[in-house]
Amino acid sequence: MLNGELYDTNYDELLIMERSKCKTLCFKYNNISPEKTEERYKLIKEIVGRTKEKFLIEQPLMCDYGYNIEIGENFYSNHNLIILDFTKVTFGDNVFIAPNCGFYTASHPLDYETRNKGLESAKPIKVGNSVWIGGNVVVLGGVIIGNNVVIGAGSVVTKDIPDNCLAFGVPAKKIKDLQ
Repeated sequence: MLNGELYDTNYDELLIMERSKCKTLCFKYNNISPEKTEERYKLIKEIVGRTKEKFLIEQPLMCDYGYNIEIGENFYSNHNLIILDFTKVTFGDNVFIAPNCGFYTASHPLDYETRNKGLESAKPIKVGNSVWIGGNVVVLGGVIIGNNVVIGAGSVVTKDIPDNCLAFGVPAKKIKDLQ
């Protein structure tokens, strides 16, 4: 799975158990009262593989494994963050994510016979430093978003985005340089 090879997402007992554990932790996190910031902070550190010290993830959060997620310093995500972390999803420092965004590493085979067996593969996602991702953005597996980037609301990011630019659209593409 972590190497981008086909894996059995539907019937592998270890993967099912690990996803169940993570989804249970997400359920608990999502149901903690918002004013209980210390309890939320402690639980998110249990869910996410690696964090720095200063971050905030608004509820609800959904992810598959959690341990494949790394977030940098001064990370903020608004409501309804979904991370399908079948492989690494890495966020740099000073990343801000608007509501209803998804980061999807999983990919299903185009061949229906292979797909019907429950096999899929995954590609990592990397988001650089000082990135703002607008509302309702989807980032697909295999994408690298550079440093100092703004991704416009409603975009679907299917290919790498270079440093220092504004990108948006379906599929997202560089619109202009930023300084």
